[in-house]
Amino acid sequence: TNAERETGRKAQVSNITAAKMLLDPMGGVVLTNDGNSILREVEVAHPAAKSMIELSRTQDEEVGDGTTSVIILAGEVLAQALPYLERNVHPIVIISAFKKALEDAIKVIDNISKPVNIEDQEEMLKLIKSAIGTKFVSRWSDLMCKLALDAVRTVAKEEDGKREVDIKRYARVEKVPGGEIEESKVLDGIMLNKDVTHASMRRRIENPRIILLDCPLEYKKGESQTAAEIMDESHWSRLLQIEEEQIKEMCDKIISFKPDLVFTEKGVSANISAIRRVRKTDNNRIARAVGANIVNRLEDLKEEDIGTKCGLFSIEKIGDEGPSKDILNEIERNLQDAMCVSRNVFFNPLLAPGGGATEMAISVKLSENSKTLEGVERWPYKSIAEALEVIPRTLIQNCGGNSIKILTQLRAKHAIGDHTWGIDGLSGNVVDMNEYDIWEPHAVKVQTIKTSIEAACLLLRVDDIVSGVSKKKSGGSSAPAPQEMEVEGEAEPGER
Repeated sequence: TNAERETGRKAQVSNITAAKMLLDPMGGVVLTNDGNSILREVEVAHPAAKSMIELSRTQDEEVGDGTTSVIILAGEVLAQALPYLERNVHPIVIISAFKKALEDAIKVIDNISKPVNIEDQEEMLKLIKSAIGTKFVSRWSDLMCKLALDAVRTVAKEEDGKREVDIKRYARVEKVPGGEIEESKVLDGIMLNKDVTHASMRRRIENPRIILLDCPLEYKKGESQTAAEIMDESHWSRLLQIEEEQIKEMCDKIISFKPDLVFTEKGVSANISAIRRVRKTDNNRIARAVGANIVNRLEDLKEEDIGTKCGLFSIEKIGDEGPSKDILNEIERNLQDAMCVSRNVFFNPLLAPGGGATEMAISVKLSENSKTLEGVERWPYKSIAEALEVIPRTLIQNCGGNSIKILTQLRAKHAIGDHTWGIDGLSGNVVDMNEYDIWEPHAVKVQTIKTSIEAACLLLRVDDIVSGVSKKKSGGSSAPAPQEMEVEGEAEPGER
């Protein structure tokens, strides 16, 4: 019915405006140096805006870069869909055109990408440098790029021809206040901020045998509250004796495996060379590094659970007073980005030109393709081409250039097949990325476009937003009657 179409359209329009509002109240694009860290802090009530913010999180988890581009692009794609909704083009038609454009866009990225040799240190460092050139750490960029690359090489594993590079789990940035930034290094191992539990334990062990536990090494007392009535003094000493026997049994069990080192996630009340209260995440990393299994019940401890691949265990004191927390945190974020870049390239050794060149190439190609399409579809398809121009446009605006003039120059370059031309982020001029050596991982480009177009399609499918809070009826039933379901976009703020 017409009324239904009306609500549907209202919801979609309200979705689109909410998605656009993420930019800022004046309609400009909000950019910080680290988009994702800001978006994590924003609180929004509108469901569509929420899902827009989730985009940057998804992007961050998938490829760790391009978080801001995703938000800008998705907002732009939705804005381009608006006129078609207003002309009553069915959302399904728009979605199918968008999906077609997405497929073609990925083909373009494949065509203009160039392979990279991941064994070539120089080439890899250059690449990482271009990713963190705009960040705070660019002063130490040589050092940081090296660190990131080494870290990724350290955790990269190849099994049955499949690459696994899990930096989220296994590459950890430890921030130690004190010392100089130049002292940062990649440790092929694990660092814990811990000391041994007893002063007499060894602080340096070569090739230790290591046991990892996730069970307490203390006497198991009765569950909840246990009252024991003791009539006789001998009963009391027997109680203590039982406790001792239990602990001795545990220790004997562990000692029988002749370990040099025991890590436990819980407490320790026995004198074994031990480090206690280890975080679960640390325990997992140690397990992988030393080839041990984490044991949950002492009874199950077996020889093959013991880690023997550790070359050296040693405790040293490092760091005192030094760079402030903020600086350390910023460096950590930047390192994280640099590691993501090298990780993406390890996975998929292809590079696409940066500086808005890839987006412009896709835009020009999609505009051409749209001429061959039949029917209504060609318009929404072409609108993706227009949406992609938002990336080079934002780059031009960020350095105060005249976006209309410069975009026209850029489009002209791409029209004659110069795919590597983009925007110089400092001067805002049209330059060849080949000369400037600005390349970005293929994975990031593909993910950015996929995430933003798919998100836009998702929001277009929604044609009514129902607030989860129902108004209680006088009859006492909590289910809202159909006519009481309110459209979120129209609800009074007080009713949400």
